[in-house]
Amino acid sequence: MATDELRSTVERVGDRFNLGEYEIDAYLTVLAHGQLTASEIADRTDIPQPRVYDTVRSLSDRGLVELRESRPMKIVAIDPGDAFDDVQDALEEMVDELEARYTAPARETEAVSLVKSRSTILRYLEEIIEQAEYELALSLTPDLLIRFEDQLRAATSADVSVDLIVTPAVEAPLPAEFDYEVVATTARARRGITTPVIAVADGNYSMYATQDALRDDQDRYGVIFNRSALGFLVSGFFGTVLWTTAEQTLGENGKGRPYPRKYASIRRCVKDLIEDGGEFYATIEGRDVERGGSRVVRGQVVDVSFEMSEEVASLTLETDDGSVSVGGRVAALEDVEAHEIHIGRQEPPTLE
Repeated sequence: MATDELRSTVERVGDRFNLGEYEIDAYLTVLAHGQLTASEIADRTDIPQPRVYDTVRSLSDRGLVELRESRPMKIVAIDPGDAFDDVQDALEEMVDELEARYTAPARETEAVSLVKSRSTILRYLEEIIEQAEYELALSLTPDLLIRFEDQLRAATSADVSVDLIVTPAVEAPLPAEFDYEVVATTARARRGITTPVIAVADGNYSMYATQDALRDDQDRYGVIFNRSALGFLVSGFFGTVLWTTAEQTLGENGKGRPYPRKYASIRRCVKDLIEDGGEFYATIEGRDVERGGSRVVRGQVVDVSFEMSEEVASLTLETDDGSVSVGGRVAALEDVEAHEIHIGRQEPPTLE
């Protein structure tokens, strides 16, 4: 489709749908009754009697109703399938052409964005949930839990590990009324309306927003970390501050994911190893704590450390080069800061 032709199509579609308030009221009223007089339209709507004739003639010019000149004049509804047949075809053709010309905005490989629009924050929140491949950490209000229930069900069905906090606890649906086990691996409730809304997918795509930012757009904000080196701050805040103080358990899904598994959170990894028991092997992608460069280590898991407060977690591997201790983000005492943890039962998993 040529540019001029596309422009003409867009204008034609826009003109057909450019209906005013009176025109919309009159059209819907005639559709509901099939046939009315101008006086009957005035009686059934808030359209002033002097404006009814101009309004229905506008509808007639757009091919939406038929005017039958009689005493009194009859306004007859036209089957919408016939009335919109031409514009429906034009609209489908226009959408196809516009999609062909659409250039998707490039995603920055590393970005930190400040967003203030409630709708934008919700869009990012949905995107983070849907893009999680193996691990998801969430702090949601009860309304957001209901809003994204289907997306969370899809994530757990795809064997994504989901740690969910619902806040404030007093408003969280009761376990007897809401099936938390189909939307989360572990779900907890946390007191207080000051708990922020947080989402972290696979440890590298995250967002932080105040609850107020999702109630209105008045000087509120959300921060998006997309593959940013600063994104670990959100994940760390969730794991050490929010999760450890969310004391009420709403539900736990005892169905474990199959091995090999992939983790971003060493806390979640070590907890699973303790609960599942047995022999494990690991491949760790991360950073050497002393030298700072990238480092990959492989070996058998020979020891784990996990405080009941869940604030500290680490593991030790026996590798070909000896014992290597592994910690989470910003590790200082261990040999390796883990970014991605791959766990297998028979041997260290092979990296893709």
